[in-house]
Amino acid sequence: MILVSVSSSSSSPIGAVFSVALLLFYFSEPTLGAPCPINGLPIVRNISELPQDNYGRPGLSHMTLAGSLLHGLKEVEIWLQTFAPGSGTPIHRHSCEEVFVVLKGSGTLYLAETHGTSPGKPVEFPVFANSTIHIPINDAHQVKNTGHEDLQVLVIVSRPPIKVFTYDDWFMPHTAARLKFPYYWDEQCFQESQKDEL
Repeated sequence: MILVSVSSSSSSPIGAVFSVALLLFYFSEPTLGAPCPINGLPIVRNISELPQDNYGRPGLSHMTLAGSLLHGLKEVEIWLQTFAPGSGTPIHRHSCEEVFVVLKGSGTLYLAETHGTSPGKPVEFPVFANSTIHIPINDAHQVKNTGHEDLQVLVIVSRPPIKVFTYDDWFMPHTAARLKFPYYWDEQCFQESQKDEL
């Protein structure tokens, strides 16, 4: 809450104009329930005050801490995701680098290192608190909570907003993978380019 007091005897006209401008900024649409409420990235924020959602995926809690569409970042996007036991990401790939930092819990990374006509049988890697995971560009992968407590990860992706290709199983052909763009947490803020492609 911001309280501004303007008294004609003690305030200068510049101070009054500044106070009104501050109030107009504070109560403008971007800060009052708009789909993309943050215009720019504040220097310091309290994570517990950020919106979170499961986007229709049971067992998921997702927060965009720093995003391209939400905050205007150009080169990187950072998410905080929590997976309940038994839940995880879909099998997917994307044309960006991705790094996970496991904050708590344990699980399994499934990574298809082959580049044939389908992802193929994945290699399994155990993940645990204080471990990092690097996903190479376009390698199909899945992170799953195979532990008994929540798996919480900090996720950093390059080149946002990302285009995600999802698979029903590890042997689904790449040509049949479904493109999801914008991805669920970018949908509210995504605006089609008005640029003529011709």
